[in-house]
Amino acid sequence: MRNSTRAGFDRDLQALQDDLLMMGSMVQKAIFKALDGLKNRDLSISRQVIAEDDLIDRKRFMIEDRCIDLIATQQPLAKDLRAIITVLHISVELERMGDYAEGLAKISLRMGEQPPLKPLIDIPRMAEKATEMLRRALDSLVRQDVALARDVCASDDEVDELYTQVYHELLLYMAQDPKTIERATFLLWAAHDIERIADRATNVAERVIYLVTGKLSELNAGRY
Repeated sequence: MRNSTRAGFDRDLQALQDDLLMMGSMVQKAIFKALDGLKNRDLSISRQVIAEDDLIDRKRFMIEDRCIDLIATQQPLAKDLRAIITVLHISVELERMGDYAEGLAKISLRMGEQPPLKPLIDIPRMAEKATEMLRRALDSLVRQDVALARDVCASDDEVDELYTQVYHELLLYMAQDPKTIERATFLLWAAHDIERIADRATNVAERVIYLVTGKLSELNAGRY
């Protein structure tokens, strides 16, 4: 890459990262709104989350197009290429998280007006931890902080533990009273979507480590 184009390329990379952080903010808001709709049985909020998922999808495709254009026109090498690939992959992870937020909203709509089977305590805790993981993963990207990224990956175990707790508790409800099966299943689906959001946040952190070190490895082998 010619020195004369270096400043312009750096500006393009920074613009890509800014768009990625904006997309991350959109996803975090979608998760919070989806959980609010689920917890408070506010179907209008749930419908809003579903409608706004298209905005997240469009943001992802816009970022992808710009990444491909940069690779094609600038032919970057080494860390510059890793930076573009990292943005590309993280945008996909964020789009998937948006899909899980949409999934939470759709679960809320399927529940309709009926209240949750039980007060939602552990599921909101899962969501809080998962969104905090996402926030820290994106922070590690901005700071290119490998230690912080590794800490995000380690935090996934806390979400997994909460998911296991919710899973067994809801199975007990179903075993004790078959009439609760449908409502318990809705909450199981919700917990699963949040658990997957945490897994995706871990993937983001792993991509940050790849950006900085050039090594791509899975730090949480328990994910799928």
